[in-house]
Amino acid sequence: MSVPGEGLAKGLAVTLKTMTRRSHTQQYPDVAPELPPRSRGVIGLLAENCTVCMLCARECPDWCIYIDSHKEEVVVPGAARARQRNVLDRFDIDFSLCMYCGICVEVCPFDALYWSPEFEYAEYDIRDLLHDKDHLGQWMATVPPPPAHDPQGEPAKEETAAARKAAGPGAARAAGPGAARAAGPGAARAAGPGAVRPTRPAARPATPSTAAEPSAAPKAAEPPEPPRAAEPPRAAEPSAAPEPPEATGAAE
Repeated sequence: MSVPGEGLAKGLAVTLKTMTRRSHTQQYPDVAPELPPRSRGVIGLLAENCTVCMLCARECPDWCIYIDSHKEEVVVPGAARARQRNVLDRFDIDFSLCMYCGICVEVCPFDALYWSPEFEYAEYDIRDLLHDKDHLGQWMATVPPPPAHDPQGEPAKEETAAARKAAGPGAARAAGPGAARAAGPGAARAAGPGAVRPTRPAARPATPSTAAEPSAAPKAAEPPEPPRAAEPPRAAEPSAAPEPPEATGAAE
């Protein structure tokens, strides 16, 4: 059974406990705050990676990204005709409309957008929150490096493909499948992302127990039976002689 005022006493106990502790106030802006490395402060643009695919502008729920481009021809030696590529002319982000959802950074297929923990870009005029391509490129200097790869995890596909291309097509075949087994699973991790991953061994041959049994030899065809001789027709039995008619009137 609860005692009247028990909840109030518990609440006041928490308040009294907090009042006895010393408060820790960060003296901002004299002391810079310690923010986590993945804080969403401002978006940086690496214009060299942008291919003007327009995915970020299409997926933005606030429509705060503005992109303009033009096409130019690129002459490739040995090609039958010149190729065309998109050249980025304008890339603006209006941070007065941005909701910092991060969708544009996630959908970018060529890693042209990055999060920076910088947040001190307040302006007296709201129109100055429209950052152009050059301004967004300046934020790339404040982007933290990516976290280290997990040593227990598998290397990225890009690293594996680059290592195989650098080692050549005959490197993995020359080592053979037995070298990878002898080294153990930790050898590739210790060698780093540039090491060549061993190829899978060839399939084992089927054991005699599981091998398909040879099919039985076909039986020889039995010779056909000779035809039976036809039986001679039976002679017709002689019919009985007709009886003579009885004489009438002569005996009388």
